[in-house]
Amino acid sequence: MNRPVEAAPPGSPGTLVEGGPAALRSEVLFPRTRAQLRTSMYSEIQRERADIGGLMARPEHREWNPELIKPKKLLNPVKASRNHQEMHRELLMNHRRGLGVDSKPELQRVLEHRRRNQLIKKKKEELEAKRLQCPFEQELLRRQQRLNQLEKPPEKEEDHAPEFIKVRENLRRITTLTSGERAL
Repeated sequence: MNRPVEAAPPGSPGTLVEGGPAALRSEVLFPRTRAQLRTSMYSEIQRERADIGGLMARPEHREWNPELIKPKKLLNPVKASRNHQEMHRELLMNHRRGLGVDSKPELQRVLEHRRRNQLIKKKKEELEAKRLQCPFEQELLRRQQRLNQLEKPPEKEEDHAPEFIKVRENLRRITTLTSGERAL
C-alpha cells in the first residue's frame, strides 16, 4: 500500500515549474488536466503582462492633483440623440417582454386589427344583404345586370377605335361648341 511517490518526467502534465516538494507530491498524486494547464498558462501570461504594465510610466493626470483639470469622456452624438434613446428604450422593453425586433408597436397592431375586423364585418353584411333579398328583388337585379352588360359592348368598341377617329370626333365637338358660342 505504501508505494514510493515517483516524480513525473519534465514537460509532462503532472510537473510543476515552481513549488517545493509538497507541491510536487500533490502534482504526482493529482495530475492536472489539459484544461487546468491551459488556464494556468493563461494566468501566467496575464501575470507577465501585469508585470510589464508596472514597468510602464503612467500618465500624471491619473494621480490625484487638485490643480489639474481631469479630462471627461466625450459623448457620442448618436447615442446622446433623443431618437436613439427612445429606440434603445423600446428595444429593451421588447427584449424584456420577449418580443422580436421585427414585431410592430402596440398602436400599429391595434389599428391593423381594427381595420381587419371592419373589412370582415363589411363582407358579412354584404353576404347577409344578398341572402335576405326576396326572389323578386333577385330577379330584378339579374335583369339590371344583363341590361348593363348589353349597353357596355358599344362603349368598348368606341375604346378600340383608331386614334385618328377619336381625334376627328373631338375636333367636331370643339367646332360645334365654338360655333354655338358665336351664336350667343
